[in-house]
Amino acid sequence: MSAAGRETPEPGESNPLIGRAILLAALAGLSLVSMNACMRVALQSTDPFVAQFFRYLFGLMLALPFMLRAGFGWLRPNNLGGQLWRGLTQTVAITLFNLALRHLPLADAVAIMFVVPIAILVGAWMFLGERVNATRWMASLLGLLGVLIVLSPKLTGAGPLSSSLVMLASVPFWAATFLITKALTRSDPPSTIVAWQNLSITALMLPMALFAWQTPGLTELALTAGAGLFGTLGHWLLTRAFSLADVSALQPIRFLDLLWSALFGIALFGEPPVLATLVGGVVIVTATVWLARSERARN
Repeated sequence: MSAAGRETPEPGESNPLIGRAILLAALAGLSLVSMNACMRVALQSTDPFVAQFFRYLFGLMLALPFMLRAGFGWLRPNNLGGQLWRGLTQTVAITLFNLALRHLPLADAVAIMFVVPIAILVGAWMFLGERVNATRWMASLLGLLGVLIVLSPKLTGAGPLSSSLVMLASVPFWAATFLITKALTRSDPPSTIVAWQNLSITALMLPMALFAWQTPGLTELALTAGAGLFGTLGHWLLTRAFSLADVSALQPIRFLDLLWSALFGIALFGEPPVLATLVGGVVIVTATVWLARSERARN
């Protein structure tokens, strides 16, 4: 294991930690969907740039005690350039995402974002040298089929097309963010990566928040604080998962996010899932279970 705490085997090597990585990735998805639910409510009455700034400011404040307890080593990452690039790509990604999120149902937004795992699989194969085996490709494509089933009632042209296109425009930036994160786990520990994420995005969002400033109310502050908590926890869990397994092995697990978002849609927004959502959810779970069993069998 390196000083950065990396435990991932070389590409193609047997990985006894895949089960733990899959669990962490699933919990990360639940935390990040919780963050999106908080943000969607906050965005109904708050400017996206202001809400985003406070989300990462609260995330930074929540992470600060842990950062200070660990000393000031996190201020000196081994790959500073990578940390800054990650902050920039995620700032663009989350800005586009939030601009669209305020106009889309939560389940729709999450479903559209499932294009990201396919982009990540291609990127991991092209740029990280990961061996994307047939099972990972097939599990991801099966998960994507489940998403298409969920979206099938909406492919008639109904709904805010412009917001959907903005959401799709964020996909390459999300893919780049995750690939950079995986690369960073080879040189820096998860705590450093998450700390620099909050620090860099807070700094990058400040000018845009000031330009569109509107003072949020107590409810909006509470919602963005909740988003900061869930977002920081989710990104730490996901970064930890990336440090234990190939990024391509974990992407199909993210399809579980659609199930989380459907539950939040019912509880918070009165958006009960239609039959297509239930059928697609079964397909997504099938892909996830298949991947998990296949990865365990390989080890």
